[in-house]
Amino acid sequence: MNNLQNHIGPLQQNESFELSFRQRLPQPVHPKACVVLLHGVGGSEMNLADLALGIDPDILVVLPRAPLQFALGQFGWFRVAFTANGPSIEENEAEQSRQTLIRFLEQLQLAYGISPQNTVIAGFSQGGILSASVALSAPEHVAAFAILSGRILPELGPHLADKSLLASLRSFIGHGEYDTTLPVMWAHRSDQLLGELGVSHLTRLYPAAHGISAAMQSDFLEWLHGFLPEH
Repeated sequence: MNNLQNHIGPLQQNESFELSFRQRLPQPVHPKACVVLLHGVGGSEMNLADLALGIDPDILVVLPRAPLQFALGQFGWFRVAFTANGPSIEENEAEQSRQTLIRFLEQLQLAYGISPQNTVIAGFSQGGILSASVALSAPEHVAAFAILSGRILPELGPHLADKSLLASLRSFIGHGEYDTTLPVMWAHRSDQLLGELGVSHLTRLYPAAHGISAAMQSDFLEWLHGFLPEH
């Protein structure tokens, strides 16, 4: 962790931003793009530090901390219970986090002079859920999103943007075939829904459990660097 901390900046708590966050160091002087990485439930922004370090150094990488604190060092975007009938969420908390993240993206873009066309939001598990929630409801704020071992909330339905606005989005779905927390059926459902919505997407499955495997990380980074500007 110490090595990661040497490459991830201190927690920033600025009233100009909706969320506290860290940045991957060194921060580019003139970032060509911005990637926002969202951690999962019960974790923290440092959970995706390793993923952040693999991103092009000319890209601003932001790791926000989820607004709900459950215990020391444990944060989340909404509360969830895993039941025999599947995940049961606190829908109002998920909706509040969705709106908060949209405002946070606007604040980042204004502060660093980055356009929505060069902004990507991605996350692990619950972070992937929020990435999809933000992008599919407010596609004017991002160019692309990634769901890493996550899902698309059925509760998002009323907030989906018009298909004509979703046509410009790109998406990456990565999921472990042996995931027992969020079974792989969620990846299949996401793949099907994005197809129905006309969202260009790449789906990759891995012989792994709930997590970000080395292969998933590699494929995500290749996808990410494949469409962001080179200069």
